[in-house]
Amino acid sequence: MAEITAVCISQKKGAKKHPVEHVDLVANYGIQGDGHADSQTHRQVSLLAVSSIDKMKKLGLDVKPGDFAENITVEGMDVCHLPLGTRLKLGDEVELEITQIGKECHDRCAIFKQVGTCIMPVEGVFARVVSGGRLKAGNSVLRC
Repeated sequence: MAEITAVCISQKKGAKKHPVEHVDLVANYGIQGDGHADSQTHRQVSLLAVSSIDKMKKLGLDVKPGDFAENITVEGMDVCHLPLGTRLKLGDEVELEITQIGKECHDRCAIFKQVGTCIMPVEGVFARVVSGGRLKAGNSVLRC
């Protein structure tokens, strides 16, 4: 079974996120207190698989959840291979819909500048919040 290994936020866009004890998601908005929350976008929440972070560790980087600006780090599910429109149930209340896989990297991030590659533009997943609620590390992640 897949589970959340970290939930992370940052107040500003373009910054690394830091792990927190829990996050509160609001339907059609995103995570309260996170700089990317916005009712006008389909990229309200970002997800990244632990296996994606591990790829960068194999290149010699000392990286951890949040370093790629992802909100939710998932272990046991390769989220970047889920089809658009897939719905995920996280914990007891939260439901997300996958809206985008990968992103354009306009300004090469610090990780790209160090090793010449970054996983978020290819393996980062974005979603809109269908149903809100509280999430924390250890919550389950299931396909609906």
